[in-house]
Amino acid sequence: MIFGYARVSTQDQNLDLQLDAFSKFGVEEVFQEKMSGGKKDRPQLEKMIEKLRKGDKVVVYKLDRISRSTKHLIELSELFAEKEADFISIQDQIDTSTPMGRFFFRTMASIAELERDIIRDRTKAGLESARARGRIGGRPKKDRKEIEKALKLYDTEQYTVKEIEEMTSVSKATLYREIRKRNSNEEMV
Repeated sequence: MIFGYARVSTQDQNLDLQLDAFSKFGVEEVFQEKMSGGKKDRPQLEKMIEKLRKGDKVVVYKLDRISRSTKHLIELSELFAEKEADFISIQDQIDTSTPMGRFFFRTMASIAELERDIIRDRTKAGLESARARGRIGGRPKKDRKEIEKALKLYDTEQYTVKEIEEMTSVSKATLYREIRKRNSNEEMV
């Protein structure tokens, strides 16, 4: 059996690119998740691992889709080896059914982690440099008056959330977050 594991980090992203590659590769069953790769608890990954049998193949589009750390990637490859299943990364052209594939897999995993560490360090240095110049970064805070206006409009029950968004430029997510915050504060009183 050829299993595919597809993952994106957020709900807004889609899996189409990975799924298209899987269909070309002949993947028979796909496990999909929309969550950060940094989370170790990934139910669909666990479900796929439980189904693995001798001779099966696990296919991913790229190494970073299944893991964010070399350690976890190597743990997974050892788990696949214990279950006598092969691991294939389409974009990285890795196939652990061969000795060269196993060597290349470990090398690429180390390089991928190094690249993420370099990006993280560069980002951190850039943020520190910006802070030193007085820039804080992040999303600009929404005007509190606009949020209060949106809450009052919501409380009147005369307007749809879409209309409130248009009148105040407060997003639906922000409005609902503020409503939840207000409701939890009222429960504490």
